[in-house]
Amino acid sequence: MKIHEIRELIKLIDQTTINEFEFENNGAIVKIKKGGQTVVTQAVAPVIHQEAIPVAAPVATLERPAVEAAAPVVEKEDTSNLHKITSPMVGTFYASPSPDSAEYVAVGDRIKSDSIVCIVEAMKLFNEIEAEIDGEIVEILAKNGQLVEYGQPLFLVKN
Repeated sequence: MKIHEIRELIKLIDQTTINEFEFENNGAIVKIKKGGQTVVTQAVAPVIHQEAIPVAAPVATLERPAVEAAAPVVEKEDTSNLHKITSPMVGTFYASPSPDSAEYVAVGDRIKSDSIVCIVEAMKLFNEIEAEIDGEIVEILAKNGQLVEYGQPLFLVKN
């Protein structure tokens, strides 16, 4: 699958009430879970069978949804007045252009809408992420080298 196809799948699932989705195509498996869960992509080599094995018809079963325990409530600061710079794709977050370079931004830095704040690497392509808003960096939410998801907040910015 190509990255733009995965992005389209994510967008389509995000617009529905589906909480979990799994797709297999030519040995590649894409699993998407909503609600703070992670998006996992995994490539699996296809299994080649030389003989056809007769298989009984599938039997329909009813499954009860799993009941998960609620996570403990942790009070956080009110961030509703802050703008979130989010990841436009699934990839690896890099805070600087190279390992020996300074980070693009730090907490307290003033940024312009065209300021580059980080790089997200996806499929060996290094994508520079622009702030798209003028303001001050309040918090950096991702760690250097961390895998990030589509739509995951990376920075909090105060206008």
